[in-house]
Amino acid sequence: MSRNGPWTREALAAGVRAGDRRALARAISLVEDSDPLAGELVRDLYPETGGAYAVGVTGPPGVGKSTLIGSLVRHVRQRELTVGVISIDPSSPFSKGALLGDRIRLSDHFLDPEVFIRSMGTRGHLGGLAESTLQALLVLDAGGKDIVFLETVGAGQSEVEVISIADTVVLVLMPGSGDSIQALKAGIMEIPDVIAINKSDHPAAKTMLNEVRSILSLDRDRSWRPPIVLTEAGRGENVAELWERVEQHRAHLEEGGQLEERRRKNLAAEVFAVASARAKRHLEETVADDPELRRLLDEVQRRQLDPLTAVREIMEKVFRIDAGNGSDPL
Repeated sequence: MSRNGPWTREALAAGVRAGDRRALARAISLVEDSDPLAGELVRDLYPETGGAYAVGVTGPPGVGKSTLIGSLVRHVRQRELTVGVISIDPSSPFSKGALLGDRIRLSDHFLDPEVFIRSMGTRGHLGGLAESTLQALLVLDAGGKDIVFLETVGAGQSEVEVISIADTVVLVLMPGSGDSIQALKAGIMEIPDVIAINKSDHPAAKTMLNEVRSILSLDRDRSWRPPIVLTEAGRGENVAELWERVEQHRAHLEEGGQLEERRRKNLAAEVFAVASARAKRHLEETVADDPELRRLLDEVQRRQLDPLTAVREIMEKVFRIDAGNGSDPL
């Protein structure tokens, strides 16, 4: 028996294609561990992907994203669509623990064979969070899931990268989450495709709706106007309407050929993002292990050598890139 237990590469690929839950779980564990077999597996499966529709669900902590996803999964399953959920938990390196507490609503679906839920911690990913999330999405896609939800806290750069691979992005807010409004105003938060204001029975819900609407009105260049839906996820209120808005956005993308274009753009961006992350890691490791390159950094820190000259020398040595003379841009 191999170190991967009974799973050979061929058996694992066949299991994923058949939608076998154990195969899906094993494949995503390999992805999380940055196991070389994961890369080989995704390479085998990649030509068969593209069938799943990815819905990114983001927003600040505590707004009820998991509860809302639980309600959306229930709604989607009533329509006999198969579902995957990848939940990115920034708080805990223990992915099993991440399914507790706030995610208890998702536990309603654990026994449904057509629903696969996986929580992934953000720490300890050698290949980077965006890379492992993309691979996990591709595994569920190849496993025949119709819809895959990607849940993340919309905070850091890595979470933005994760959500950027979604076809439709849903931003979940709740009355009182003023930081989110500020982020929208400042343009820090990418304008989402659909906005849900959860806890619709909150006295400030209508005020927030008007505020968000006024922010969105400033962006007149988009052909799609992000709809705002007031939801109460705990009671399942307006969840059907929220899903309808997601489907309308999908139809909007498909009608103009924009879905294919968006996916092409997202995949290209993902290639550059992963390549950049790997190049940066390689650069840092090489500099740390090379006394001559460390000396260049020391000289910059002592102001004996300017930063761009150091960059040119490092690029030439590490990547064999001729960065040109002082007048050329990198």
